[in-house]
Amino acid sequence: MNRRVVVTGMGTISPVGLNVPTAWEALKAGKSGVGRITAFDPSPFKTQIAAEVKGFDPTKFMDAKEARRLDPYIHFAWAATVEALADSGLDLAHEDRERVGVIVGSAVGGIGTLLSQYDVLQQRGPRRISPFFIPAMLVDSAGGQIAIQLGIRGPNMAVVSACATGTSAVGEAAEVVGRGDADIMIAGGAEAAIVPLTVGGFDVMGAMSTRNDNPEGACRPFDANRDGFLMGEGSAILVVEALDHALARGARIYGEILGYGGSADAYHMAAPAENGEGAVVAMKLAIRKAGIKVEEIDYINAHGTATKLNDKGETTAIKAVLGAHAYRVVISSTKSMTAHLLGGAGAFETMVCLKALTEGIIPPTINYETPDPDCDLDYTPNVARRLPINLALSNSFGFGGHNASIIVRRWPQPEDTAATETMAA
Repeated sequence: MNRRVVVTGMGTISPVGLNVPTAWEALKAGKSGVGRITAFDPSPFKTQIAAEVKGFDPTKFMDAKEARRLDPYIHFAWAATVEALADSGLDLAHEDRERVGVIVGSAVGGIGTLLSQYDVLQQRGPRRISPFFIPAMLVDSAGGQIAIQLGIRGPNMAVVSACATGTSAVGEAAEVVGRGDADIMIAGGAEAAIVPLTVGGFDVMGAMSTRNDNPEGACRPFDANRDGFLMGEGSAILVVEALDHALARGARIYGEILGYGGSADAYHMAAPAENGEGAVVAMKLAIRKAGIKVEEIDYINAHGTATKLNDKGETTAIKAVLGAHAYRVVISSTKSMTAHLLGGAGAFETMVCLKALTEGIIPPTINYETPDPDCDLDYTPNVARRLPINLALSNSFGFGGHNASIIVRRWPQPEDTAATETMAA
């Protein structure tokens, strides 16, 4: 990247809070967002629990008519965008709207709309399908809706890399800004996939926890007795901005995006590569592009899904990349509390890294009770830790063998203080 890139605004709709401050407080407190599924009767399924968004009203962000036309994943993305923009202090009336763009992705897009309209087709015939069906279903519709609402005409696309989508979106947005194609990018991911078909699909794969009698304690990343991941939903959106542009307008800066790497396992559609080989490639690329030494990494927000293969493979990959430093770096999986936001997870976890850098607090991995000999690093078990940190890395891995890693740095660095003061003057 030729231009330095920072994050100046953040927003979220999540299972642990409907805005960033609420979600962050919940994570620090080790509060789980998992409960019995309420969107439908989960009784026929082996897994009957998930981390649903609770108490969200889309009509607080759009009129009721518009809300009916859009899929819930778009509701989540737009609401998170509203918060992120307000948080950034941007006034788009004073911006060149051709220099403001959007990269917001999703793993499955408007799957709820797709299924409901298929039911309409089967029961009432093709002429009763909603004319709003296609725009509500598409994976790129969240980005399109954001651009329409804001009148921004810069680069606009959706990134799809399964459960790595959110990290890929933020990383690609940083690349767009870094190469000078935009000054500001609205970036992140959104998902609203807790529907019977998706839950059933993961159910028959045996990929999810079946601790239905203990929802809050079910997701156990890196614990020896982990028995699978859990589905979550929501969105996280970041305002990704060129440093010079942010300084010129006196923006508050959360942190700098130093490096981003992506890779493929080229191994299996659902299982991670043995020894985390694809994850190693992504992390090494992010580190190389960041221009740092591995010893400088203070915190890793792990992909940490609580599946047997992922947690072991990610641990092995971290050791392969960091060497001896792997035993000194602090790691946690906030999926233990939020469950897996799928396409929204990576953006949410990048947000977590930036809050950890800003406040010097590492959120915990809850439900960690029994150490696993294959997972023998410091996973911040059960209780948040106060620890000043400077550099954080976030990992995301997805079905299809997609991997993405991103590195963010605390702001300001000592050498940046003078530049900030000069711009302010």
